[in-house]
Amino acid sequence: MGKKDKAKKKAQDQAVAGEKPRKLPKRECCASKSKCGRCPLRMLKEGTLPEGYTVKKRKLVRVDGGKVTKKDLGKVA
Repeated sequence: MGKKDKAKKKAQDQAVAGEKPRKLPKRECCASKSKCGRCPLRMLKEGTLPEGYTVKKRKLVRVDGGKVTKKDLGKVA
């Protein structure tokens, strides 16, 4: 089973459970006028940023001071 198959299965499982697949935040804000759907600033304002993460100086950071990695974000979502 490849990565795409696993991702598709996870999305189907969430659809069955009635949840929308969560969008992962970007690691840094792109500073566009119309904020994109994954902008960490927008997600922080809406309250959709994953637990344990915050934004400082337009960059996504962990509250405990650790490094932010794509792998960790995938686990949280």
